[in-house]
Amino acid sequence: MKLSNSISLSIIIPTLNEAAHIGHLLEHLKKNSSPKNIKEIIVVDGGSTDGTPSLAKTLGAKTITSEMGRAKQMNKGAELATGHVLYFLHADTYPPKNFDLYILNAIHNNMSSGCFRMKFDTSKKFLRFFAWFSRINNQLCRGGDQSLFVLKDLFQKTGGYNEKYIIYEDTEFIGRLYKTSKFKVLPQHVVTSARKYEQIGTLKLQYHFGIIHLKNLLGVGPDQLYRYYKKNIAS
Repeated sequence: MKLSNSISLSIIIPTLNEAAHIGHLLEHLKKNSSPKNIKEIIVVDGGSTDGTPSLAKTLGAKTITSEMGRAKQMNKGAELATGHVLYFLHADTYPPKNFDLYILNAIHNNMSSGCFRMKFDTSKKFLRFFAWFSRINNQLCRGGDQSLFVLKDLFQKTGGYNEKYIIYEDTEFIGRLYKTSKFKVLPQHVVTSARKYEQIGTLKLQYHFGIIHLKNLLGVGPDQLYRYYKKNIAS
């Protein structure tokens, strides 16, 4: 695809009962980007019961519904997106100021996919230590909380998210992007919520995430990964 100065971003946010966060995120996106660079913000809701879609629509986002599951939701958002670049973002992750300019600059420098470094919204040294590794440009250090930008045509060529993955869909897709594109880790940071660590326990959750990574490296399929997650994290 030939790039031009009119290249634009479609921001895609999968949600499920995120009324407590979506308003803050949408306001943050508006304050920290240039309107000319943002084609649209698409909130893809998986069946919220807390008013997330109506709140997002009130704040100017396009809202669509989808079957529950991040992979399905993000694929549907990508299908309807009209921007040249897709930017996938979790509802509790906040990009840096001028994030749109950083992404577009990377695209103009022939980087067709990438993410930001990550920080947690906590001062806990253990989580700050793990977040430090997000600066390393290796697929073992990637995750959906770091956000993800990708050219739309590359997204389509690689088949998008694998909907067999109920969890780990971000990491699986990013692994394919590493094999087929120039992946860039931008030096600025997104700030993501540590709420799951606070709910489950920092050491316990990081241990189980480590086991899931290991299982994936050993060739365990998406069904087994989800069963482990459901037993040890979601239970």
